[in-house]
Amino acid sequence: MKKLFFPLFIMLMLFSVVKAEFVNNIVINGNDRVSSETIILLGNVEKDIEYTDSILNNIINELYKTNFFSDIKLEILSGILHIEVTENKIIQTIEINGVKANKMKDLIRENITLKNKSPYNKFFVSKDLKIIKNSLQSIGYYFVDVKSSIIENNNNTVNLIYDVELGKKAMIDKIVFLGNNNFKDNKMRKIIVSEEAKFWKFISKKKYINRERLELDKRLIKNFYLNNGYYKVIVNEAFAQYTDKEKFLLTYSINEGSKYYINETKLILPDSYDKNNFSKIIQTLEKLKNKKYSLIKLSKILNELDKITLLKQYEFISASINERIVDNNRIDISLIIGETEKSYIERIDVVGNNITQEAVVRNEFVVDEGDAFNELLLTKSINNLKARNIFKTVESEVIEGSKPGLKLVKIEVEEKPTGEISLGAGVGSEGGSIGFSVSENNYLGKGIAVKSSLKITGERITALLAVTNPNYNYTDNALSTMIRSTVTDRMTNYGYESTNTGFSIGTNFEQYDDFRVSPTLMVGHESLKTNQTASANLKKQEGTYFDTTIFYQLDYDKRNQRFQTSDGFRSKFTQSIPIFSEDYALLNGYEFSKYKQFNDIIGSVSIYTRAVNSINDKDVRISNRLYLPTKKLRGFEPGKIGPTDSGDFVGGNYATAVNVVTTLPKLFATVQNAEFQFFFDAANVWGVDYSDTIDDSNKLRSSTGVAVNWYTPIGPLNFSLAQPITKAKGDKTESFRFNLGTTF
Repeated sequence: MKKLFFPLFIMLMLFSVVKAEFVNNIVINGNDRVSSETIILLGNVEKDIEYTDSILNNIINELYKTNFFSDIKLEILSGILHIEVTENKIIQTIEINGVKANKMKDLIRENITLKNKSPYNKFFVSKDLKIIKNSLQSIGYYFVDVKSSIIENNNNTVNLIYDVELGKKAMIDKIVFLGNNNFKDNKMRKIIVSEEAKFWKFISKKKYINRERLELDKRLIKNFYLNNGYYKVIVNEAFAQYTDKEKFLLTYSINEGSKYYINETKLILPDSYDKNNFSKIIQTLEKLKNKKYSLIKLSKILNELDKITLLKQYEFISASINERIVDNNRIDISLIIGETEKSYIERIDVVGNNITQEAVVRNEFVVDEGDAFNELLLTKSINNLKARNIFKTVESEVIEGSKPGLKLVKIEVEEKPTGEISLGAGVGSEGGSIGFSVSENNYLGKGIAVKSSLKITGERITALLAVTNPNYNYTDNALSTMIRSTVTDRMTNYGYESTNTGFSIGTNFEQYDDFRVSPTLMVGHESLKTNQTASANLKKQEGTYFDTTIFYQLDYDKRNQRFQTSDGFRSKFTQSIPIFSEDYALLNGYEFSKYKQFNDIIGSVSIYTRAVNSINDKDVRISNRLYLPTKKLRGFEPGKIGPTDSGDFVGGNYATAVNVVTTLPKLFATVQNAEFQFFFDAANVWGVDYSDTIDDSNKLRSSTGVAVNWYTPIGPLNFSLAQPITKAKGDKTESFRFNLGTTF
């Protein structure tokens, strides 16, 4: 054995010597536009060192990354490193044929990788062909075909030509759900993003067949079922069938399976870890027992674990969730904590952000260069980036660094259009409304959201311009500014008209887990007018007012999800403090909502209170007095309860409401496009500070009835049938209320 080992050792030594050659000079040939000095710099080429195959391969890789060369050859002869390169030709112009609209051409030019005056590369051409096809499919051209060609010029340049055959737009005629036995079609439509094409939807892009949107729909459907306990749900590929109407019938096929409940839970830790540091996670796991399986609840446990990993003693941990079915519909959950090898982040590289500034990307990271490498925190960083909704895709790759114990993190993002135009309209018992808005979520690539909107209702016109920086000055706090103008015409029913113009600046941040604080400074100018029939007391309030107030809200949100909430509660306190004002009206408000699910029935109880009073013994002006929100008291005309002055409803100094609502999933269970609710409303509006002769109308109003959410061919229709139980003299009642709204 020793005789065999020794010759083998000698051969390996000789092989390693042969593979390492000393280089004392460098010669570069074939370069015309790119200087030899630039090539040496880009390839990290050095002389007076020994070269191995690994070093030579690295040089080739680095030079190919520049996209300047189509061919690179390296050879060492007599201590001289010969670098032979063939330069890529330069793209003189890019032509796009078959597309007439400049807006569509701009979309293509913005998304493709190759630009005018950049090196021509066949690989990037093939990549851009896919980008062009996906870009056009995203706006409805599902049958688009794209081909490329070049014209070679005499000056070592090329004209790159993309020939596009758009074909017809692929619109969705109808959306069908199969296998959704426990949830109606009406609810499923609210979950997905795609929507049916209607003649009035001339702005919406969601009416077109789009592969990425279909995949998003599938994920949304699956997550909805997982959050409702359907652990083994299967959402099959969306099937698009071309119809004789030259549109698509879009079908989502779902295998729901059974509803699962959590049986036992446990936390598995390494022996050296202190369980006391994980007490909150242990308590949360304990609360999950006998509850329905929920993906959201498990995700929140992992979020808690993220906070623990920020502690220095737990930098190098990993986590996995083991789910084991123990009975027909019960699951054991084990959260397994382990230790990873100790390594650190040498460098984080970000590519693909052609528009978005790199600082915007890095601001979402909870890890930085030099930090301990932790898979949990890296995953959280990637999720933060995705949640910004300014990138089409976000991919990450971790490779070994320059030394053992170091990691290189590569983040590749793909930009997407972040602007949106929306138009909506509605009609109901209170009259009609129309709204228009233009928004941009990544203004100038800085991650800043800008929105301008105009909304017109029967009695109000509101225009605003809002700018929000979600991470102002790298503080993780949002900073918002807004300019707003509102004209409120209540002459007919309430005896006044108000024009209010002003601006505000505020912030929003999470102080504690699920507890947010949002202080705002508001400055406004109001012009108040009354009509001839108004009472003498109201006419005294006519004039102009200048107000400076501090408004803040404390929001403790423990709901399981913001959309279609089925469990948890939310508690909000609101206060508006006058700094400079004519009437110094102090507003206090509190809202509380509790949600609970009983089998398939979801019940909720909510409390609403408001109080406004002057802190300098003056009268609160009519435009600051309180009216109940429309949804807080059904069975009565909106704004038509409470104190009256000469026939005008003048609102109150106090308002309160209690609402009890429960879903009725078994009522008309076969009617797929309608959902039913039972409700009980009780409310009151009272108090008149400006007159002792007016009845303050302090009496409880209440009603009960049924509300229906119905998906109709012309949009979602909401209506309620209500029966007032108690009321006060002068209140205006209504048994039927409806609202029909749609977007375009």
